[in-house]
Amino acid sequence: MSRTLDRCGEIERSLLRKYRKELWAPFVTAVKRYELIAPGDRICVCISGGKDSMLMAKLFQQLHRVTEVPFSLAFLVLDPGYSEKNLQRIRDNAEVMRIPIEIRQANIFSVADRAEKNPCYLCARMRRGFLYRYAQEMGCNKIALGHHFNDVIETTVMAMFYASKLEGMMPKVRSRNFPGMELIRPMYRIRERDIIAFARYNRLEFLACACRFTEEGREKEGLSKRREIKNLIAELQKTNPDIEISIFNALHAVCVDTFPGWKRKNQPHSFLEWYRQPAGGEELTETEE
Repeated sequence: MSRTLDRCGEIERSLLRKYRKELWAPFVTAVKRYELIAPGDRICVCISGGKDSMLMAKLFQQLHRVTEVPFSLAFLVLDPGYSEKNLQRIRDNAEVMRIPIEIRQANIFSVADRAEKNPCYLCARMRRGFLYRYAQEMGCNKIALGHHFNDVIETTVMAMFYASKLEGMMPKVRSRNFPGMELIRPMYRIRERDIIAFARYNRLEFLACACRFTEEGREKEGLSKRREIKNLIAELQKTNPDIEISIFNALHAVCVDTFPGWKRKNQPHSFLEWYRQPAGGEELTETEE
């Protein structure tokens, strides 16, 4: 037990010292800038067993120790049908990192695996529903997911290239099907490369995607497209080192006046709704170069 405590202490010190700028600071910045936590919140930290969600759990534990905002935490591991080997790795990592996880079962992989079309989409939808349901049962009003900076920019580019729309990933959203519940993404400003560096430094081995597709060596369409976008951004970064931050900042500076169409609450709108001739009301003019 003492060895486990020593290991956990090393991990926690690395967060606040070696990786303070890369991990702790952007985590706190996201919580404050996007107002992710309010007094009285009970947050369900959703842990998949991967590097992102396990790090998120440690960051939340540290925040809970030092913040003046009163909130509480629950740590939920949803088992959608993991192999016993993968489930044991989650337990082992949680023990080393001193994260008091609660494991809940959900028969998701077997259902999604039988789907003829879009099994990954079905899996994601089912996971989200189970997370909300179990979080409510645990007395939580928010669920926290481990999406990071690179997830945000890659999702945006993927939507433009493959879904013909400009769509971002919000730092927080309200649930449609579970009234009173919110989803928050406190890793929003943390880069994936820094998460990987943290895991390697602390000699931690986390799960990658542990579904049956990857276990059986089958490529998932969504992952292959995301990998394609990741490679594209990496290639562009060779000539433009700031490409990632430029994409991210663009999401915070959308110039709606320059778009011919947009959607609000899933309802389409056109610039013609506000377009006026120079003599009446708003005027649409060329952007000055």
